[in-house]
Amino acid sequence: MTYHWEEEKLGAAYDSALMRRLLVYVKPYKKLFAICLGLIGVITLCELALPYITKIAIDRYIRPGLLSGLYPLAALFVGILVVRLFASFAQVYLLQLSGQKIMQDMRTQIFDHLMKLPTKFFDKNPVGRLVTRATNDVAAINEMYASVLVYLFKDVFLVLGIFIIMLQLNWRLGLLILVLAPVIAYATWEFRKRARDAYRDFRRKLAKLNAYMQESISGIRIIQLFAQESRSYKTFQSINQEEYEANMRQLMVFAIYQPIIHMMSAIAVALIIWYGGGGVVRGVFTLGSLVAFLNYVEMLFAPIRDLAEKYNILQSAMASAERIFMLLDEKPEDRGQGRVLPKIEGAIEFRDVWFAYEDEDWVLKGVSFSVRPGERVAIVGPTGSGKTTIISLLTRLYDIQKGQILLDGVDIRELDIHFLRSQLAVVLQDVFLFSGDILGNITLQSERIPKERAIEAARFVQASSFIEQLPESYYSEVKERGATLSVGQRQLLAFARAVAFDPKILILDEATANIDSQTESLIQESLKKILRGRTSITIAHRLSTIRESDKIIVLHKGVVVEQGTHEELLARKGLYHALYTLQFAEAEAVKTE
Repeated sequence: MTYHWEEEKLGAAYDSALMRRLLVYVKPYKKLFAICLGLIGVITLCELALPYITKIAIDRYIRPGLLSGLYPLAALFVGILVVRLFASFAQVYLLQLSGQKIMQDMRTQIFDHLMKLPTKFFDKNPVGRLVTRATNDVAAINEMYASVLVYLFKDVFLVLGIFIIMLQLNWRLGLLILVLAPVIAYATWEFRKRARDAYRDFRRKLAKLNAYMQESISGIRIIQLFAQESRSYKTFQSINQEEYEANMRQLMVFAIYQPIIHMMSAIAVALIIWYGGGGVVRGVFTLGSLVAFLNYVEMLFAPIRDLAEKYNILQSAMASAERIFMLLDEKPEDRGQGRVLPKIEGAIEFRDVWFAYEDEDWVLKGVSFSVRPGERVAIVGPTGSGKTTIISLLTRLYDIQKGQILLDGVDIRELDIHFLRSQLAVVLQDVFLFSGDILGNITLQSERIPKERAIEAARFVQASSFIEQLPESYYSEVKERGATLSVGQRQLLAFARAVAFDPKILILDEATANIDSQTESLIQESLKKILRGRTSITIAHRLSTIRESDKIIVLHKGVVVEQGTHEELLARKGLYHALYTLQFAEAEAVKTE
């Protein structure tokens, strides 16, 4: 029994800590919340006054037959209703306004934080789950602010007010109603404990369901091409069943709690009719007081009945807050030491670099090489040798465990990361295009790249040949991920984007691997102009595209095994020679077919 009590105390402390963090978002709008609380007090007083006015009307005027005295009471009754109407409107509007502002602030903070997280974080977290944090989870917290937080104060004021009035009307009957309090308190305590666990389990299952749906829809082409629809359906059914069972467990908690409270309410009414009705017959209790008691009991149990729904909202919000704060507590990407170089020459050096994505499962092992300013360097090697990893390390998408990477003799960890990346442009094999238009995808909406410069970049890489044939030219719509454009067109846009940003160092990661020969010839012609005066690093499987490189670095299992020009490496008869000979033989075989 002690264990469960300690566990409960820890749970309460944890929830309290979460609530304190949530209340930080209220601080900028504390004046709005203070006004809402004041309006809640006005509304509560109005609601408490109405049954009492009814009591006075019955006892003083209706039973004695003095109907003329009802007119002032009726006017007062209507006046209170009007005050409550306007106070309720103002309170709801201001509460929703503050809730929307809080939701806006939270989403802004989440998005800003996501933009600062390291790449390795996104490797382990599905996109659907992260989107849920900024949408569904924030909406759940907003519902708590708008539907629970302020109204809890109203419920407390209302319950205290009702008991004070009840005891003032008839203290014996008031105490009789209070006898039910321990039963209600115990039922509420049990409900709170069981509901919390049920809600958290349900939210976890729902997040899992959302993540799987997002991943399946994103990968629908692969699922269909490999005829995996049936397997995906069965997996979804299993996850969906888990979510259903978790949801049913929380509904069961509701199903038990609500009837108990309704039964307590019915017992309270029965006690009032039995005791109060007898008092009216004996003349020791007025009919007006009996009617007022019945009204107040109904008012008393309304917030208790609503407690289950409010607790549902509260627990949903707490579970959402837990996930949001876990995200916000993730350590942001290291932004470097803030150093900015007055001028970049473009010299790159890797000194005994070791790197592993996980623990000590080394992907790169003591890699060392240098690139002179303006030099064209190619990196080749079998699949999995670590070629793309080198690019990820140079751009600081990941940080090395051992060694140094230098730019113009300065460790890149000393440089401001924004400055470092502004000196680099990367053209990937799989080009990502954003929804919008052609021009926006070249400039990436950057204010420092004017339209004229973007158009000049497109013409420079010969992307203008297809862009200017589109119905709206540079303002033609680009669908999600560039679905309406061919692979070659997307690749040309990626080159135009790189040129528009005018980097000192250009990195090509399998940039021509997925395009046709005609587009490749266009790109190769453009590359001669693009690379002039720039340091470049090219990763390529097709060795024919890198023969003119000033230096070729050959990687194998994370180790640099050869370096030299195309001719020098062929003469050594090493790994490069083997790779080139194999590709040449394959190309000849294709030609003969």
